[in-house]
Amino acid sequence: MYHASFRQLQSLVLVARHESVSRAAEAMHVTQPAVSLQLRTLEDIAGIALTRKVGRNIQLTAAGEVMATFSERILRLLEQAGDELAALQGVTSGTLRIGAVTTAEHLLPPMLVPFTIKRPDVRLKLQVGNRSEIVNMLARQEIDLAIMGTPPRELRTNAAKFARHPMAFVASPAHPLMKKKKITLNDVMAANLMVRERGSGTRTAVEKLLREAGHPAEFGSEVSSNEAIKRMVSAGLGLGFLSVHACGLEFEAGLLAILPMQENPVEADWHIMHLSGQPIPKVAASFQDFVIENGQDLVRRELESFYKLLGGQRKPAPAAPKARGARGAAVVSAK
Repeated sequence: MYHASFRQLQSLVLVARHESVSRAAEAMHVTQPAVSLQLRTLEDIAGIALTRKVGRNIQLTAAGEVMATFSERILRLLEQAGDELAALQGVTSGTLRIGAVTTAEHLLPPMLVPFTIKRPDVRLKLQVGNRSEIVNMLARQEIDLAIMGTPPRELRTNAAKFARHPMAFVASPAHPLMKKKKITLNDVMAANLMVRERGSGTRTAVEKLLREAGHPAEFGSEVSSNEAIKRMVSAGLGLGFLSVHACGLEFEAGLLAILPMQENPVEADWHIMHLSGQPIPKVAASFQDFVIENGQDLVRRELESFYKLLGGQRKPAPAAPKARGARGAAVVSAK
């Protein structure tokens, strides 16, 4: 194994991730035959088959699973070594590997832009997915930081609150409930409430809200994306429960409106976290500190137009208490 190259290890890791030689080649910006050659060479060095073809997909053998796990560790250590060497020269660089739940994809640009502008040598690797996908990425150490509403109970993490997170029942401005003086949860549940799939942050939040109010969590429709919910709601096919961050353009264009009911929107906390007991690269630690220090102000500025649309009925949430950087984060344990 002493003659295996980093390129061969990267080929195996990407083929394992995409279950495809062609998609791995696209990610590496090389040809498909080049990736196939790297895999064959690595198998010759290992002396055992590492992959097998199942239908149109490529899957790892038991030996391939072992090799891919160690390959990921080796490549991650190489990346961290580069970051440490750059830090010795006073350069803030490296790859910021961060994952965020789908709801937070509208939240990240206002934080990433000012951070990276001041650090032009920082490379960004952003993964967006539902809550379960991001938790799995964090567990497999494919990302160094994760942003989501509630820290996962199944992992031990260092998590810190950095901003308030408004979520709301939304409707088409022409929906009959928009003219009703008093709206109850019974009205909402009878109007085809569309929610995200199980495992998403907004789904978890609305289930908790209904449970606390004594309502069964029986929804009209389950939809796999925020964009699909927004389009169907704006067309008058029902109501939605979505993050306010995800609806800014639709509010401004008059396609969606906040349902005028008591305690709507509801607010929760945004958290940024990393695995506890696991050292993270300096660039990730710097970004975590930046988010904790500036996240609430950035979120408030982003939502200013939203609060104006509410006509002053609800004021922006007060700033969350600022933690003392990454070292001041709370430890959240699996129960």
